[in-house]
Amino acid sequence: MSAAVELIGRTGAEVSIADVAESLGVIRQTVYRYFPNTDALLRAAAIASVGGFLDRLAHHLQGIEEPREAVVEAVIYTLNEAPRIPHLGIMLSGSHSHTEGITSDEALVFGMTMIRRFDVDWDRHGYDEPALRELVEYQLRTMQSFFISPGNPPRSDDELRRYLHRWMGTAISAQTRSPTGD
Repeated sequence: MSAAVELIGRTGAEVSIADVAESLGVIRQTVYRYFPNTDALLRAAAIASVGGFLDRLAHHLQGIEEPREAVVEAVIYTLNEAPRIPHLGIMLSGSHSHTEGITSDEALVFGMTMIRRFDVDWDRHGYDEPALRELVEYQLRTMQSFFISPGNPPRSDDELRRYLHRWMGTAISAQTRSPTGD
């Protein structure tokens, strides 16, 4: 996994089991003993590499206690950082898996870890565990749409912020006003 992390960081792209085996000077079957396929290897490498990103995101959002503001700013920050952090881009773009992608267990766990680090009192705003998981899924799916098609031309951060406040923010505010999820 460390070899995959290093290769992705150096090349900025996905790697194969063959690439990792070659970098280690072993045969592919050696890598397959630890990872059943390239998707599993890439997911593990991505998860192992995003701790620093989570720290920077938490620092960026420090003091934002309103759910709508925190989620919108997290989406913008993540979209800006993903191209600079290949591991994060691989995890969130879903490019490592055509079957699970953005709603993979790993991506949802990552999203839950991310959102729990916000300075938001989710319970006070009507978010129980199922609602928070759905919010994470919504946030991940929104980011995925921007990874796939950022727009032509892509929006500036301010334009994206206005757009997300209007559409995503409205949905988040509706949950905040309705703690039962109705």
